[in-house]
Amino acid sequence: MKKARVTYTLGRDVDLDKEVVLDTNGRRITEARARQIARRTHELAVGRPSLSGVGVHSPEIKARVPMKLKKSLQREAKRRGQTSSELVRQAIEEFLRGV
Repeated sequence: MKKARVTYTLGRDVDLDKEVVLDTNGRRITEARARQIARRTHELAVGRPSLSGVGVHSPEIKARVPMKLKKSLQREAKRRGQTSSELVRQAIEEFLRGV
């Protein structure tokens, strides 16, 4: 399936603190609100989804392992239809429940 090409035309710059621009709900968009909207959009659109909640960074845990262990993890994750990360999270949760 071929994707439709979208073309954007940039208009003139607008000083949102001087010119009145309303959103679809009739609320005024100021420069500060535009920055806030851009920041939220960026947080939602960049990177992988948060496991900690919307807009909240999910921390990473890194560990060095032998190549044989990494390959075994990748094979098992593929067999289960999961990612390696999902399988590692599941293993840590199960381990900590048993402690």
